[in-house]
Amino acid sequence: MASEKTIILTAEQEEKLRQPIDEYVGGIQSKIDALRVDGVDKIVEIQNAIDGIKRDRILSKQEKQTKIAALTKSLQKAKAVEKKNKAEISKLISDAESYLNSHFNTDYYQAVKASCQQEKLQAQAKYQQSVAELTKEHQAALSKLSDPHEIKDEKYVHKNRLFDAKMQRAQALQSIKDRQHAAFDYRYHLIDMLRMSKFTAGEAVAQRWENYRYTFNRRDFFLRNGLYIAIIVIFIALCIITPIVKGVPLLTVNNVLNILQQASPRMFLALGVAGLILLAGTDLSIGRMVGMGMTAATIIMHQGPNTGSVFGHIFDFTGMPVLVRVLLALVVCIILCTIFTAIAGFFTAKFKMHPFISTMANMLVIFGLVTYSTKGVSFGAIESTIPEMIIPKINNSFPTIILWAVAAVAIVWFIWNKTTFGKNLFAVGGNAEAAAVSGISVFGVTVGAFILAGILYGFGSWLECIRMFGSGSAAYGQGWEMDAIAACVVGGISFTGGIGKISGVVVGVFIFTALTYSLTTLGIDTNLQFVFSGIIILVAVMLDCLKYVQKK
Repeated sequence: MASEKTIILTAEQEEKLRQPIDEYVGGIQSKIDALRVDGVDKIVEIQNAIDGIKRDRILSKQEKQTKIAALTKSLQKAKAVEKKNKAEISKLISDAESYLNSHFNTDYYQAVKASCQQEKLQAQAKYQQSVAELTKEHQAALSKLSDPHEIKDEKYVHKNRLFDAKMQRAQALQSIKDRQHAAFDYRYHLIDMLRMSKFTAGEAVAQRWENYRYTFNRRDFFLRNGLYIAIIVIFIALCIITPIVKGVPLLTVNNVLNILQQASPRMFLALGVAGLILLAGTDLSIGRMVGMGMTAATIIMHQGPNTGSVFGHIFDFTGMPVLVRVLLALVVCIILCTIFTAIAGFFTAKFKMHPFISTMANMLVIFGLVTYSTKGVSFGAIESTIPEMIIPKINNSFPTIILWAVAAVAIVWFIWNKTTFGKNLFAVGGNAEAAAVSGISVFGVTVGAFILAGILYGFGSWLECIRMFGSGSAAYGQGWEMDAIAACVVGGISFTGGIGKISGVVVGVFIFTALTYSLTTLGIDTNLQFVFSGIIILVAVMLDCLKYVQKK
């Protein structure tokens, strides 16, 4: 038997090994199919017919009801037949599965697997032999040549021959891989027919793992995950170094919660700019939006009358209930941020202006207005009861600000993946001209993405104000736009447009926040932290460009 001795099977030998399985399981499948004709098959046929009648616009309501009533009677009969045959079909399926469990691996798959392993060794040996022969011929040819041009041509020809040999080996290995995968998959093909595409959890996992192994490509894997692997290695190194240098552990529950707490407001900002990057754009005004929102929120939620003025006017909101002030601060933050993002979105969409320019103009305008109107002063602390009201800590340890970020992630995920606007966002980002031809309003989608970003910026700045107990000023948030954009890029939101996932944004935000927190704990100078961030951004964009070039 082929399973007892490792031999290379021909297609005919492999088919012969599989024949008993096909005959046994095929015989059972025929019986099951016969039992399903007037049961399951009839049910599917009738339900499709009913759905077709419901969609029919020619038939009157009365005619539809009459036809559906007649089909419903047939449907009840088919269901009765299905119920009657259910036990017998289940028994036949169990019989077939027991046979597969006993015979498929031992009588068929293991023999094919061993044959494929032997074929791989043979293909490798053939390649090495071919390389040795080509090298020998090359050396012999070079020994007869003296002209530099002829030597150069010979080397070029030799290089091409080596490449051809390498490609032949790759094709042979791929063919062997395909054969083994097909043999593995055949069992699940039989189960698919028996159970009508119903698999157990274990079978589904086994298929996914096999498909992953089958499609795995080392180059693609490192292009997609190389940066993450490098950052994880750096973080592990920091976890080892920090206790040695500082005498305190880095990876503790309290530190993890602190990282999540710091990441939560930034999550809003990253989610906002991610939508703009999907459109192959960006936003340079995020940091100034945060400063503007922090200032406005602090003024409204300030503890007592404001000590600073806005355009010479001192505000006092202490006459309002605290909850009203909190909500008013949120509304004002959202309105202010949305007005400016909508302006940038309008210029970007209407005049085909690059978002780099429109948002840079926003950045300058916002910073100038806020600094001029407030004279650049910090407005102090907000009411001490507000943080406990909006983002209390459960059991004095778990910061509920994390839940706000989770809610934002869930909402934006829904918008991206389950709404027409989200689908249009990806379409416009992928190819704006094609999207316009297909009837999508590129102007509306672009402005909508900027407005959504403004809402998220407003929420983020409001939460940051509450987290930091106020202290709003025009200078607050400087550099945050780089963190948000970098988090998106690291998370796989492509600057080429139309490519990205919410999960990537979440991972990117956590990576940057954790890295910054770790470097700060280690005592690394803030200026050097910018160096780390810059290198990570450069590598992330480089990998993104490599993926884009590879697809092209």
